[in-house]
Amino acid sequence: MDHPISDAALDQIFREARTANAWLEQDVPEVLIRAMYDLTKMGATSANICPARFLWIRSKEAKEKLKPLVMEGNVASMMSAPWTVIIAWDEQFEQQVPKLFPHNPEAKNWFSDPDAHFDAAFRNGTLQGAYLMMAARALGIDCGPMSGFDKAGVEAAFFANDPKRKHWKANFICALGHGDDSAIFGRSPRLSFEEASDIL
Repeated sequence: MDHPISDAALDQIFREARTANAWLEQDVPEVLIRAMYDLTKMGATSANICPARFLWIRSKEAKEKLKPLVMEGNVASMMSAPWTVIIAWDEQFEQQVPKLFPHNPEAKNWFSDPDAHFDAAFRNGTLQGAYLMMAARALGIDCGPMSGFDKAGVEAAFFANDPKRKHWKANFICALGHGDDSAIFGRSPRLSFEEASDIL
């Protein structure tokens, strides 16, 4: 990795990429969703703890279950997108550390302090959510991330009664598909380097 990726790739992932809020009637095959995850999982996390968990919403039944838990302004986007993913983090992520960090299986004890445990899980799970969005864009899929939803309601409806998901905690939601460019707002300003940075 001794050279930058192409300008076209940088445009697709960052400079020209936009948050989608309406979608074309064009499906996204499951093989692309799996490829998206396979890229996401390669992103760096502290001690490779990989605490993020993903619940992929595709069926009409699952969308209807999620619909009353999403802020009114996000409902149309979520319902019309081919896929919506609930990005979560696992309260018991440390149980996987011996597998994920095999050269030091005792690293799971690094997270015994409750504050350190939460910080590691939430920070790294959020990082993985961002990696997912970059992976989606790299594969030609638009993203519509949203935080306007009933977190407790989502956890009760989708996680609490499932043995695999009962320790998952919701972070944010992201609709995925091929965005309708005609519905995109003008790009909002960004802070300059000088406004957002200092060099010491």
